[in-house]
Amino acid sequence: VQLQASGGGLVQPGGSLRLSCAASGFSLDVYCIGWFRRAPGKQREGVSRISGGVRNTEYYSDTVQGRFTISRDNTKNMVYLQMDSLKPGDTAVYFCARSRECGATWSDYYYYMDAWGEGTQVTVSS
Repeated sequence: VQLQASGGGLVQPGGSLRLSCAASGFSLDVYCIGWFRRAPGKQREGVSRISGGVRNTEYYSDTVQGRFTISRDNTKNMVYLQMDSLKPGDTAVYFCARSRECGATWSDYYYYMDAWGEGTQVTVSS
């Protein structure tokens, strides 16, 4: 079981990036796949997650709602995070992870989280 995040980089405030999460060793369509980030000196922060199955329900944290969009392509076993209107506060290492349940809260998601990969660095700076 592997998940690999990619697509990070350096971008100016107001810019965009699209992160990709590639899954191998399992089919991600039945799992809730999420993105969380970790900035230096800060706690882990949930960013967005998308449910598995047919619903594909999307969840966003208040800090990224309206700016980020999560999507999945089950045919490619990939999940994406489109990040627009980036701010310096979005600077962090971003990780994708799978969970058996999306849950009602990020605590629920973390409780059932059982695999994640190396992150990708996103730096928003002028």
